[in-house]
Amino acid sequence: MGTEWGPPPGSTAQHGDELARHLQAGRLDAARRTADELLADGGQDEALALLAEHAGSSPIALELFVEVLDGTGVVRRFAGAALLDPGAVEDVAQDSLISIAESIHRFDGRSKVTTWVHSIVRRRVADHLRRQQRATVELQEQHRPAERMSSMIAERVSVRQVLAGLPDLYRVPLELRDLEQLSYAQIAAQLDRAEGTVKSQVSRGRAMLAGRLGAGDPVPGAPA
Repeated sequence: MGTEWGPPPGSTAQHGDELARHLQAGRLDAARRTADELLADGGQDEALALLAEHAGSSPIALELFVEVLDGTGVVRRFAGAALLDPGAVEDVAQDSLISIAESIHRFDGRSKVTTWVHSIVRRRVADHLRRQQRATVELQEQHRPAERMSSMIAERVSVRQVLAGLPDLYRVPLELRDLEQLSYAQIAAQLDRAEGTVKSQVSRGRAMLAGRLGAGDPVPGAPA
């Protein structure tokens, strides 16, 4: 009788194999638990690489990839290395997560995921600085204001419609944080939840929103 060889139980390799199986089977909750175990074992690079590998073809893998990436704080650290204003760091981080979700199918695995992510954050930082510079030098941009306004409205409507489709558990704190600009402490008091829970739910909501926008889910009533 032959002997089966495989990764030892509880090892990073075993968790990686389990994560791949859960993703292929479409089991989001099981995949999330296994990803958490992999991260706890110091397998951040392995978890991100595995999720990125499947994210181009699996909405579940994409959602979990953005969630895990956001949770590592890598995107904010990269943005914070180039920007001083915390508000700008947060804006660039969210723009970067959406860009990452939209372009994950182009990640070829030849570099580390964090190296690829860094290149996207650098571009979003450059975009932010260009917008900031234009805003200070050009107070008026008169070219085709109606068309520009129409595009802005359409974009905001699309985001709000996708946001409306999120579970209330994540949608409500996310709206209070990002739309109404309440502090985490204010949201926690208003919803009678622990502040740490609110932060986690906002982070998860942002990941779900970025993942759904990046996956190109159809938005009812949104322009094609």
